[in-house]
Amino acid sequence: MSMRRRAKEAQPEMWIATSDLRSPGHPFYDRLNAVLREAKFDRFVEDRFERFYAKGKGRPGIAPGVYMRMLLVGYFEGISSERGVAWRCADSLSLRQFLGLAISESVPDHSSLSRIRTRIDVETHQEAFDFVLQILATKGLVRGQTIGVDATTLEANAAMRSIVRREDGATYDEYLVGLAKESGIETPTREDLAKLDKKREKKGSNDDWTHPHDPDARIVKMKDGRTHLAHKSEHAVDMDTGAVIGVTVQEATLGDPTTMKATIAAAVTSLQSVANDERCANRLSDRALSEWVADKGYHSNATMKMANEVGLRSYISEPKRGRRRWRGKESERDGTYANRQRLKTKRGRELTRRRGELLERCFAHCLETGGMRRVHLRGRENILKRYLVHVAAFNLSLVMRLLIGVGTPRGLQNGLRGLAAVVCAWVQLWIDVMDRQSRLVAHQLRIYPGPVAA
Repeated sequence: MSMRRRAKEAQPEMWIATSDLRSPGHPFYDRLNAVLREAKFDRFVEDRFERFYAKGKGRPGIAPGVYMRMLLVGYFEGISSERGVAWRCADSLSLRQFLGLAISESVPDHSSLSRIRTRIDVETHQEAFDFVLQILATKGLVRGQTIGVDATTLEANAAMRSIVRREDGATYDEYLVGLAKESGIETPTREDLAKLDKKREKKGSNDDWTHPHDPDARIVKMKDGRTHLAHKSEHAVDMDTGAVIGVTVQEATLGDPTTMKATIAAAVTSLQSVANDERCANRLSDRALSEWVADKGYHSNATMKMANEVGLRSYISEPKRGRRRWRGKESERDGTYANRQRLKTKRGRELTRRRGELLERCFAHCLETGGMRRVHLRGRENILKRYLVHVAAFNLSLVMRLLIGVGTPRGLQNGLRGLAAVVCAWVQLWIDVMDRQSRLVAHQLRIYPGPVAA
């Protein structure tokens, strides 16, 4: 066979057959589409989104199912920005097939995703999250008896160098120059400003500083030790299956006992929507929302009082506070002592181990491999809309892991590679066995030769 050289100037084809542009599809996305089709996901989101569109006016909009699927792709492909999601979908024929777009149709631009997100309210995105939770319940992946709560920080789409004073709108450099002039330095240099700034206390106070384009962001210390503008996301997780029941995005400076109330309320609402669905009403535990698990950051007198008065069985790690005085705080005392005794039981030790496994796992999948540790949106409401669909994609990955053994397309590649390795190992073993048997037969023929032909 002779080597073929590439032409220097290739003449473009005038006509290309549509069959040549058709993709065989991706097995993961094909199976995921089958799950969504079985649950009638497109009909559900179309009915919920219809009231946000004008009838008979303007050009035809983007189908709600396409919008939701593109946000799901953000999780499965590990893409954090909507611009990146649009580029990835336009570049892949298999993803175009997952979106249900014909060859002649163009993939929606990232600006179209932003316009739809702005038009649709948070409650509708929450309904889509609850619908995915109902899909999990039909598969037996939602029990609702034991709920674990944990929180982490999301890096905001805002730089520290852009913060301004709340009182007069001055930038950080302008504020330092003003301080230097008040101290007697008429023309301060960068070295003078750095020396002056180093001696100041509480120079990053949220009471004094804000970001002009993202006022919801707060100055906090991130998990890796950096000081940055951030938001706080909190999950309520089913400790039996690992499914995320409730999601909230709140102010980053609020304490865990304070934000826990909103997350518990979101989890209760979502489980109520699951219980109201006739397909999965019997899937929930009879003791739904009876046990709560959290780390020591959630332990407080208010939390223990609430658990004692409501009758919840709490398994919250207790920090070392030394000897305490309980005069006038009998309810807090009873809740603290009961929680302390439950932590020492076999059930308490088991839930403590599972807390580190299940609660941290969903954050690792959603934020690290899912690409949402740094958000590319501004405004807590905008972030929550995107984050709800992102976590819904994580819940769908649990369904996919139950059906095909992997939860992401990349996991399917690893699974196929592992399967190929197992098949090759079995083939090699079979070859070795057959070779050993043939050698044994040949050896026996040499020892016991057959009759010689006449």
